[in-house]
Amino acid sequence: MVERVSDVVTLGAGPAGEVLAGRLGEGGRAVANAKSCTRRFVVARRRFHRRAKAAAAVVAVVGLAGCGSEPSATTTPARAPSGEDAVPALKRDANKLLAGGVPAFEGRIAGLRGTPVVVNQWASWCGPCRYEFPFFATLARRYEGEVAFLGVNSQDSREPALKFLKRQPVPFPHFVDPDGKIARTFRGGRSFPTTAFYSADGKLSYTHVGGYPNQAALDADIKKYTLDG
Repeated sequence: MVERVSDVVTLGAGPAGEVLAGRLGEGGRAVANAKSCTRRFVVARRRFHRRAKAAAAVVAVVGLAGCGSEPSATTTPARAPSGEDAVPALKRDANKLLAGGVPAFEGRIAGLRGTPVVVNQWASWCGPCRYEFPFFATLARRYEGEVAFLGVNSQDSREPALKFLKRQPVPFPHFVDPDGKIARTFRGGRSFPTTAFYSADGKLSYTHVGGYPNQAALDADIKKYTLDG
C-alpha cells in the first residue's frame, strides 16, 4: 500500500501509472490523471514558446528589411566641405535635404568662410515662400562663385518639402529644421519666410523678416549686406 501521494506522482503516466491508479482506487487514479495532464500541458507550453520565438524572429527580420529598403532623400554630411570645395559642393548638393541640425548648419557656414552667404528659411506650406523662391533660384545662378546660398526647411514635413523642391528647384541644398532651432541661430523662426545674410568672415550681418515683394528688392539686400558689406 502506498502511503504518500508523492510516491504515486513520481511514477508518472503510462501503463504502470494506470495499474497503480487502479489498485489505489479513485484517489490514486485522480492523482495519476492529474500528473498526466500536467505533463501534457508542459509539453504544449514548450512547443508554443518555441513557435512564438520563431515567429518573432521572422517578424523582426522582415521589419528590419522594410526599414532598410525605404529610400531616404535626407542625407547627413559626414564633414562640412571647406576651402576650395565649399562653394562647388553647394551645387552638387542642390535640392537635397540635409540633416545634422544646428551643428551641421554652423559647420557649413564656417566652411564657406571667405564667401558671403545668403540663407533662406522656408516651408512648403508657406505662400510667400513659394512666391519668392524663383527670385533665389535666379540670383543664386547670377552670383554663382561670388555669393553662396543655403536653404533652411523649417517646421515642415519631408515629403511636402521634396515635392516643393521638385516643382521649384534651386542650385543649393537645404537643412532640415523641424523644430526651428536652426532658424533661431540667425534670428529667424518668427515669420515665414525669413532671409539671413552672412558676411565673408562668417558673421551674421542682417536678417530680413518676411517675404520679398520682387526680385529687385532681394537683389538690393544681397548687394548691400554681402557684396558691399
